[in-house]
Amino acid sequence: MQHLDLQVIDKALQWARAGETIWLCTVLSTYGSAPRSPGAMLVSNGGLESVGSLSGGCVEEEFLASLGRGAFTRAAQVVRYGDGQAQSRRLRLPCGGVLVVLVERRESNARWLAHLQALRSALLGQQRVTRRIALASGSFEVYADSSVAVRLAEEVVEIGIGPALRLLLAGLSPVAEACAAIARTLGCEVIACDPREEMAHVQLEGVQMHRVLPSLFIAEGGCHGATAVVALTHDPKIDDLALLEAVDTQAFYIGAMGSLATSAKRAERLRRIGGLTEAQIRRLHMPIGLDLGSKSPAEIALAVMADVLRVYRGKARDAL
Repeated sequence: MQHLDLQVIDKALQWARAGETIWLCTVLSTYGSAPRSPGAMLVSNGGLESVGSLSGGCVEEEFLASLGRGAFTRAAQVVRYGDGQAQSRRLRLPCGGVLVVLVERRESNARWLAHLQALRSALLGQQRVTRRIALASGSFEVYADSSVAVRLAEEVVEIGIGPALRLLLAGLSPVAEACAAIARTLGCEVIACDPREEMAHVQLEGVQMHRVLPSLFIAEGGCHGATAVVALTHDPKIDDLALLEAVDTQAFYIGAMGSLATSAKRAERLRRIGGLTEAQIRRLHMPIGLDLGSKSPAEIALAVMADVLRVYRGKARDAL
């Protein structure tokens, strides 16, 4: 599955290249039980077509209906949905939440096309960028910065754009295959590395397959700041080498499957043979995943992906 943000930008580029005016919407903030996170995007060509999502469907419906009535003529404006201030009851979100959305109306020109291409490159690459939009003039620019998520201040909106969440499967196994299926449903980019002959027959739909050691793939730049490395084989030649290589990258999550006893033995091996420091050991999630009492491969995969998302969203374990 292609990452949803990339689908939005690709469709925006397609319409802009065809000379169409487009409306690009970005969630700036949420309150209460709003279903989408800040940064979520939707694009429309002003007709019946749209790609992306801002909520569970109610906000999209209201936005497109308003667009059909000739609304959103400014180059950039901020719209609130669900706070009860609107005149139409349709703007009340069933979940009780509130969404603050940036709506941009952009005509096709060389500068806008170059801007969209820069966003596409950021989503596909390893470098986060930040969009800056001036609400009064509608002017826009993009610059390299990895610190911004979403920020609205003094009539200027800044939005971080970066690579899709990447799941790197260090070796294949039934648990890894189940993780791949969940990750694809979530819209992640999924990469699997395994050189073992006994796994040569395994082909996972929608997954980039590399028949090399995961450690080699990682050493050649396979990780960026939105990468989760999960070692799920119980094979030290696969798992341990991947952990040793990944611990010096920007990967936000690095974990290996195993019991508490197995994890303790692995940590000792990594100290003694790999020379890892205590700080590096603390970077590793061992045992991997949330403690859900999982037994089957699918249950373990659910626990792994839930923990990956927990860390990606910045949630502490004791907050769950």
